[in-house]
Amino acid sequence: MKGIAKGPYLDASRGFGLDELETTADVAIPSDPLARVIGQEEAISLARIAATQRRHLLLVGPPGTGKSMIAQALSLHLPRPTEEIRIVHNPENPERPLVEVRKGEEVLEDAREMEGAEGELIDPKEAPINVAERLGYKCVNCGDYSSPMERLCPKCNRPKVQIQQGAGSPFSDLLGGIFEVTIGQLAGRDKVTTTRKRFGKEEVVVFERSGEMIKVLDQKALEKRREMERVSPRKVLVKLERNAFILATGASETELLGDVKHDPYGGHPQLGSQPYERVVPGSIHDSHEGVLFIDELPQLGILQRSILTAMQEKRFPISGRNPQSAGASVRVDNVPCSFIFVAACNIQDLPNILSPLRSRITGSGYEVLVETVMEDNESNRAGLAQFIAQEIAMDTRIPHASTDAVVAVVEEAKRRAKTLDGKEKSLSLRLRDLGGLIRSAGDIAVTKGDPLITAEHIKKAIKRSRTVEEQIREKYGSYQGGLATDMSDSQKSMAPYHYWNYHVQDDKRGYI
Repeated sequence: MKGIAKGPYLDASRGFGLDELETTADVAIPSDPLARVIGQEEAISLARIAATQRRHLLLVGPPGTGKSMIAQALSLHLPRPTEEIRIVHNPENPERPLVEVRKGEEVLEDAREMEGAEGELIDPKEAPINVAERLGYKCVNCGDYSSPMERLCPKCNRPKVQIQQGAGSPFSDLLGGIFEVTIGQLAGRDKVTTTRKRFGKEEVVVFERSGEMIKVLDQKALEKRREMERVSPRKVLVKLERNAFILATGASETELLGDVKHDPYGGHPQLGSQPYERVVPGSIHDSHEGVLFIDELPQLGILQRSILTAMQEKRFPISGRNPQSAGASVRVDNVPCSFIFVAACNIQDLPNILSPLRSRITGSGYEVLVETVMEDNESNRAGLAQFIAQEIAMDTRIPHASTDAVVAVVEEAKRRAKTLDGKEKSLSLRLRDLGGLIRSAGDIAVTKGDPLITAEHIKKAIKRSRTVEEQIREKYGSYQGGLATDMSDSQKSMAPYHYWNYHVQDDKRGYI
């Protein structure tokens, strides 16, 4: 069969012997992201249930065993979000903006209506000359076209438009128009309203700045815009098209729960921004209809209570979190946050998870102790070969591995299962470390210009990938021996540094 089949033909789910492959290019990578997780059958089974039934999940186990990968793969099994969350201006009480939830069909309909009010983009040279001048695209002195952001013409170095004192500035009565000039009046107006004849009929038309282009709003677009402006102003908080997987590991209170931005001018109609415009969603809101994943859950501390409340109510308010900010008095109630909560932690951190939160997870989900080893058999060796192929494909910068390289990785996985977990006839599932080994071997192969990763590259990578503690033990015999050798006489005389960091054989009080 070797040399006959083209492309990946070895499927780990059906099993194959390592002697059947020439390189990892022969191994098929599953399209199902959950099938790419090897050795965690129980966790994968529960993840599928969680995706279908919208259940919560707590994954417990050491780092590098696939917890994050399971959470992300779970999210890819969810349907696309169907709701968009918007914050609406409340004219009766601006500091209490309202929430609007729009279904997918409504969002598409709104987009179609918006298109009608967007107008047409044209090149500034296609606009009437007086319009291009007044908008700041065309210099009144030399006639050259440039960006409206340029106050002075790049060609003649003179003001592009006439200085105009306007009555629109809140400071015009005090500064006589100087304020307007300072903030860009020299570069022209933002829009110009004029008339034109079309099909023998005169109509109002508005020309607006739109970056380096000019937007033209005809009578129909203006009517559509006026119709939309009659509705209360709003902003999209959580878009319909969004990622269903939100990683909130190590998030601050603001990142996790949302906030209201500070504005030094508050809600001033001409200088400031309205409260609804300053509302920022938290990760719990961004993960609405998706997955909220938090690794090292106990590190959240007291914020676990907020996660619990959001899980229970499926809604969580957004308010200003800095008491000295202009957003401190703003609060938006009933912001939806219906998410699947996937948390992960190490075994020793279990006591630091709030009991009510664990109760909520188990009451509507599952707790899983992930595996650290799997039995050393032909099927699992094929799974490990699939893992190697996946790591190479994801890296994109290293070549495929030969059969002897795959065998070498399998042997290393067997050694690590015995060394780290005390398991005989097993293969290690601490795959993050094995992935690092594969990449290190790939780098060696690339450096040497070799077309494939070989067993020799793996052996060198094993030596390179040793931890610092392992290197110290090899060089000095023990960690304490290395520490004693590394310390200078001046450091040894320092207290309490010497007391806590240097073990003296006769002093049992010191840190060992």
